[in-house]
Amino acid sequence: MAKAKDKDNKGGGTIALNKRSRFEYHIDQRFEAGVALQGWELKALRAGRINFGDSYAVVLKNEIFLIGTSIPPLISASTHVIAEDRRTRKLLLHRKEIDQLVGAVERKGYTLVPTAMYWKGNKVKVEIGLARGKQEHDKRDTEKQRDWQIEKQRTMRSHNRSA
Repeated sequence: MAKAKDKDNKGGGTIALNKRSRFEYHIDQRFEAGVALQGWELKALRAGRINFGDSYAVVLKNEIFLIGTSIPPLISASTHVIAEDRRTRKLLLHRKEIDQLVGAVERKGYTLVPTAMYWKGNKVKVEIGLARGKQEHDKRDTEKQRDWQIEKQRTMRSHNRSA
């Protein structure tokens, strides 16, 4: 009888979250996209070196690109390459998904914002949200809801301790 292989969990999990995107935008639909990366960028991502907060996606010539993501190079991994940490990276999607996103951005005025970057197997994936900007009062409502949820959890926890 063959032994079951133990899989390493080194290749799985979240690399970075863009929490600001959830605060700034109403995210209507999410898409999973691959990213065209270079070897030194993968090594830097494994080390957790990424700044994901100011990034956004844009449509150029019927292709989608990730702009503003900073991946600072590791000194040991990129000695032979001239590393550009804020380069424009191509997002890999199916043609049907690209057409759907292009239509929503050009006709309906949506924005493409990256919400998360994570490992799926040994590949890096980016979750892209089709988003509409929030007004100032919507942001205040979001803060109120979040504060209410925190207060509710505290109350429930204190009630369960005394019971």
